[in-house]
Amino acid sequence: MGLKEDLVDFALTSGFAKVGVCRPDAIPDAAGRLATFVADERHGQMGWMAERMGWRGDPSALWPEARSVIMLAESYTPDVDPLDVLAQRDRAAISVYAQGRDYHDVVKKRLKVVGRWLIEQAPSAEIKVFVDTAPVMEKPLAQAAGLGWQGKHTNLLGRDLGNWVFLGAIFTTVELEPDAPEAEHCGSCTACLDICPTRAFPAPFQLDARRCISYLTIEHRGPVDMDLRAMMGNRIYGCDDCLAVCPWNKFAVAGRDARLAAREDLRAPSLADLATLDDAGFRARFSGSPIKRIGRDRFVRNVCYAIGNSGNPSLSQVLTPLMTDADPAVADAACWAMQRLTED
Repeated sequence: MGLKEDLVDFALTSGFAKVGVCRPDAIPDAAGRLATFVADERHGQMGWMAERMGWRGDPSALWPEARSVIMLAESYTPDVDPLDVLAQRDRAAISVYAQGRDYHDVVKKRLKVVGRWLIEQAPSAEIKVFVDTAPVMEKPLAQAAGLGWQGKHTNLLGRDLGNWVFLGAIFTTVELEPDAPEAEHCGSCTACLDICPTRAFPAPFQLDARRCISYLTIEHRGPVDMDLRAMMGNRIYGCDDCLAVCPWNKFAVAGRDARLAAREDLRAPSLADLATLDDAGFRARFSGSPIKRIGRDRFVRNVCYAIGNSGNPSLSQVLTPLMTDADPAVADAACWAMQRLTED
């Protein structure tokens, strides 16, 4: 076998579900789509998208010496239906990917293992590894490398993967034979568009992040717009609705890394318990979790919105001290939630 075939075999035995290769210049249309997205202000407060559009839209500009991009997918398919928790209104819905260990750490370590293997085989090779922490458009690159396609929900999905996947990239100076890009296979299905509680998809294959619950609970700073709060339900970190209903998940690959499996205390935690977290308690509870990066204030703000949507007046007791919280967004959310529970 050649170097590429050996590389694929090694990556698969290392825990990745699928591997593909493309050229750094394989996504010429991405820059235009990104520019339109930003021009329409659909990126919300994610200013880094506008600031680094040049690199993000043209991977060859990020590292001109790179000759190949190795795209790798790691599965984190849930073992229960993530939509079930939405009916438990006094419990918190946390996105599946955030219920286990921080995927940035897990996937990056595995990428480095593959990268070191490549350098051992080609000692003159240079590599750079990326996991959602650099201006790299992983999803278009993954489609160009044949891993899957960007569905109508704009996430990557594959006929043999489903859409519960993390993506990682290895840029390298080694010339590797590129794979054929994957075509789109969504057909007439609109399940992901129809289920979105905030109608965040202006059209198929388009997302307005300003209405996306994942964006609102993770990236958005300050109070959430009044007209969106009730639509958030009990989702306090991310949202899995559009992913969970994709019919291609019947072919989803089971996750292989136990570190990415859900922690029991994060499957459906009590809103009342989460609302009482101070900064130290928050950092202790979410050590090693991607949730830690949003900080206590934004997290408790989200919990307050969920309490306001719970319809459970008994939860009002945990809101009282938060109505005068030092963080204005938390205090605002607590007052809004208290009013909701009082009206109900």
